[in-house]
Amino acid sequence: MSHIRVLLADDQPLIRSGLRVLMADTPDLEVVGEATNGAEAVRLAAALAPDVVVMDIRMPEMDGIEATRRVASGPGATRVLILTTFDEDDHVYGALRAGASGFAVKDMALDDILAAVRVVAAGDALIAPGVTRRLIADFVGGAAPAPKRCTGITGREQEVLTLVGRGRSNSEIAQDLFITVATTKSHVARLLTKLDARDRVQLVIKAYEMGLVTPPQ
Repeated sequence: MSHIRVLLADDQPLIRSGLRVLMADTPDLEVVGEATNGAEAVRLAAALAPDVVVMDIRMPEMDGIEATRRVASGPGATRVLILTTFDEDDHVYGALRAGASGFAVKDMALDDILAAVRVVAAGDALIAPGVTRRLIADFVGGAAPAPKRCTGITGREQEVLTLVGRGRSNSEIAQDLFITVATTKSHVARLLTKLDARDRVQLVIKAYEMGLVTPPQ
């Protein structure tokens, strides 16, 4: 298995050290650099071209949202996984809008954090359990957008998009719609193309923008 090259960006030495030690014991992950602020993260991402930047939000000089925006819009295939203290941050939507491919929280199980890095590196997207609820609330301000017809996608694709917006995995969508996982993946791939979405996270946002999914009460 090839190494996934990871850049750690967090102003807390203890967090960086813990992640570095954790990944050192993981054969498929390699820490190639560490940044103590957002500006340094942007510089190192350009210089080292890691597969994934594990990015904190609250950092000095440049916050993680602006750093994410610059990394995601830069050359190469570097992807960003936001890893932060969920209960202290009100910037879930902003981070995902900036181009993050995933959002995980520091109190997740260590194996889940490693899994999140792998998911993002593979070109998929991940939102930690519970974060989707916050994402909806931040975006719609507690009121659902008016539902509207989704032009350019089929009825089945709309069903798939709705379930993606609810945080369902491909296997769960396949089970819900009585189709195969391969068919589900094909629908998701077509949705990415038709809606000009970079990844699954953007499909979640599209589902809310279209009013296919309403905010939790």
